[in-house]
Amino acid sequence: MAVRKFTQPTSLEETLSKEIPRTRILTMNGQSSSSSEQEGVSKSTGTFALQDKLPKLPIPALEATCEKYLKALRPLQSGREHQDTQAAVNEFLKSDGHELNERLKKYATGKTSYIEQFWYDSFLNFDNPVVLNLNPFFLLEDDPTPARNNQVTRAASLVVSALSFVRAVRKEELTVDQLKGTPLCMYQYSRLFGTVRVPTESGCHIGQDDNSKHVVVMCRGQFYWFDVLDDNNDIIMTEKDMALNLQVIVDDAQDTPIQEAAKGALGVLTTENRKVWAGLRDVLTREEGSNNAECLGTVDSALFLVCLDYTEPQTSADLCGNMLCGSSDVVKGVQIGTCTNRWYDKLQIIVCKNGSAGINFEHTGVDGHTVLRFASDVYTDTILRFAKSINGQAPSLWKSTSPDPSKRDPESFGNVSTTPHKLEWDMIPELSTALRFAETRLADLIQQNEFRTLEFGAYGKNFIVSQGFSPDAFTQMAFQAAYFGLYGRVECTYEPAMTKMFLHGRTEAIRSVTPEAVEFVKSFWGDNPAQQKIDALQKACQKHTQITKECSKAQGQDRHLYALFCVWQRALDEEGAEMASSNGMSEEMSDMDSRSNSSSNSPNRPSSSEGDRSARLISQMPSIFGDSGWDKLNNTILSTSNCGNPSLRQFGFGPTSGDGFGIGYIIKDDSISICASSKHRQTKRFIDSIESYLIEMRKLLRATRQRPLEHKASRAREAEERPHVGSRSKTQGRIIHTIGTKSPETIESKTESDDEGLGGCRPPLRIPIGSTSAATFMGLPSPPQTPVPRRAAIGNSPPILFPRMQKKSLPGGARALH
Repeated sequence: MAVRKFTQPTSLEETLSKEIPRTRILTMNGQSSSSSEQEGVSKSTGTFALQDKLPKLPIPALEATCEKYLKALRPLQSGREHQDTQAAVNEFLKSDGHELNERLKKYATGKTSYIEQFWYDSFLNFDNPVVLNLNPFFLLEDDPTPARNNQVTRAASLVVSALSFVRAVRKEELTVDQLKGTPLCMYQYSRLFGTVRVPTESGCHIGQDDNSKHVVVMCRGQFYWFDVLDDNNDIIMTEKDMALNLQVIVDDAQDTPIQEAAKGALGVLTTENRKVWAGLRDVLTREEGSNNAECLGTVDSALFLVCLDYTEPQTSADLCGNMLCGSSDVVKGVQIGTCTNRWYDKLQIIVCKNGSAGINFEHTGVDGHTVLRFASDVYTDTILRFAKSINGQAPSLWKSTSPDPSKRDPESFGNVSTTPHKLEWDMIPELSTALRFAETRLADLIQQNEFRTLEFGAYGKNFIVSQGFSPDAFTQMAFQAAYFGLYGRVECTYEPAMTKMFLHGRTEAIRSVTPEAVEFVKSFWGDNPAQQKIDALQKACQKHTQITKECSKAQGQDRHLYALFCVWQRALDEEGAEMASSNGMSEEMSDMDSRSNSSSNSPNRPSSSEGDRSARLISQMPSIFGDSGWDKLNNTILSTSNCGNPSLRQFGFGPTSGDGFGIGYIIKDDSISICASSKHRQTKRFIDSIESYLIEMRKLLRATRQRPLEHKASRAREAEERPHVGSRSKTQGRIIHTIGTKSPETIESKTESDDEGLGGCRPPLRIPIGSTSAATFMGLPSPPQTPVPRRAAIGNSPPILFPRMQKKSLPGGARALH
């Protein structure tokens, strides 16, 4: 039987190095084409049709950046330290700063974004394991229908909905994100599927297969694949077909004892140091066309992975840990935890035996905001498809849908294989040894980290807004107050602000520690009147909101300064390479220096003084980057991110420093969900302190605020209280008043804070294709807030074949499951 060849993912670096025409639509491979070349897509309606209207990310004024840099550091430094930093900044502005800034502007000419390549480099040159260091996770709410919360049914439903999202992206039918009427950049959605992080000796690169049409399923560390899309990107399997496939895989994986399967769980290798993993990939691919090379190509080129775990984590913290890094469970010297059932270089949908589901994603090419849209739409679609099975007139989330696979002509599917096939790697001794050592290092890494969660149900966004505060700023001050209460000091804190209103925008750093925040935490923990504490909180929140707005407009300091540092580093590297190639005798300038000097008064070679300045700039680190303040601001102790909506139960990531916390949080209408991680820094105590603060703050607000703590009566009751002339009203019976009864805030609240959607990765509104108004979806049930009963997994099902589909050849090392 001939071997099916999968397309190897190709690097995206060349795409980033090319200028993208502003008046043309981005296609899936990062190239450009006019709208007339996009079959079936109008320029005014496509997913990427508004890209050419987005402004480029601006480079802030250097003086403003330096001023904000000093303000961000002031509350984190002693008086002497801050004087030294001020001196370093002044020296930078007088000597190196403006020349570096001019170099940056020239570098950015013709680029889509001045920071994009530097951003990719910072992620891709990271050598440490990506697990617990780079990859975040989402924990989805359970399916609102309890009967559907078993592993196979839930996984099948999520996969079909995910494929509908893939189809919408590839057909450019995904509605455009917007924030308060402003369209957002959609570029990241083209980098979400069929991508893989590929390690090399000189750093990683991101590969992508634009034509991918299969998924890879992992179960008990074993690998399976089958096709899910045709050449037209239509879904070729019904949800029932998908469930049968997944059940067959679960049954087959159980036939191999888990201790035996662990010996071939090659996904563990993706948790290794990146250079070590690069060497092991060379071992897998050293013989072109070999079985291992074909198996690796199958995994790399998959749309995404589906990880079916055999465990049932019981607590919220255990669920979060399972979605972030998997569990570690060593039995008789063999690792059988779910940490062996992952492939961290790709997007993964993880489903536990009890139906709990989540997403773990490679963070280089996409931000949480993008994956949140994916998770939200997938969750919504699962509900709408179930509703459609009850009422055929129920709405759809998508502009168009795939033809019903059960009603299609068999010839229309093309060359596809929907029968699951198992990848069977050749476990040579070199791989077996590497796998054993990788697993022990992964187990160490998991044991070094802990996770604690808080699902605070006393109040949420509605109450916070009713008291006149921004929900995000209010929560950020909770982190500051809790930390200060434990340690008596503030620490460097990071929160991302979305900048996707700009072309290829990513994030800017919000620095939550301000003089106003310090004054608040000191006032809160001091023996002060309640009103003084509230007033201090108000000032701190207002300052935080102001900074958030500035950062969302790309007017922060971190990204600009980092780009200047990268420009200096690049000039240093180029000068060193040039001197090495000419044995130190060449007098030619590097390409970047030539571009920089072309802006001088002389149109030809630079004057002697300018040449000396350039030489000094390259050879000597600019003062601002050699100062201790630079290190202070780049050592984040509280790394925080606000990302979520009602489709998520939790969201989180690992700590970014050895003595820090990683804090993911979701502010819902009537609750706040927090997942904190650290390397055993009393995480539970920190979470308990946050909860105590939130309760205490409500007491203070009750004692000082004149505003009602509960929302007003419903509109209908307000209407009842108005006099009605000439109408007959019903008056029989005794009126039952609502005094003392909590009103359903989620129904009546329509308020928004000033920074809604700016901090972190809050969900945006969407611009429906062909319309300028925001899409609205009505009547969706809220997910349950308490655990729901689970059903047992589907029993054994008969072997599955789809006779309507055409068979095709298999990749090396794969066998069909019949």
